[in-house]
Amino acid sequence: MKCNSLEEVREQIDQIDDAIIRLIAERGKYVVQASMFKKDEKSVAAPNRVEAVIEKVRNKAEEYGAIPDMVEALYRQMITRFVNMELEEFQKEKIKSF
Repeated sequence: MKCNSLEEVREQIDQIDDAIIRLIAERGKYVVQASMFKKDEKSVAAPNRVEAVIEKVRNKAEEYGAIPDMVEALYRQMITRFVNMELEEFQKEKIKSF
């Protein structure tokens, strides 16, 4: 969409930010669920899965015209935070099962 003013540009960016944050929150809910299916902390970290996701998002970045290095950096940070969150959930579930 071609914008006619800086205000319109900012409104569009705000709408995109809202959608991104909503999707991050939704992703987080699935991360919490994933912890219930993991058997140990190593499977929570899942380095092979992380690298597969990074490869996938880099390819998507190229496909959509985004900067692959930036997308990778964002995803690595997000994945690190989600893995930490998942580890916390995993440990809570482990305590409950005792």
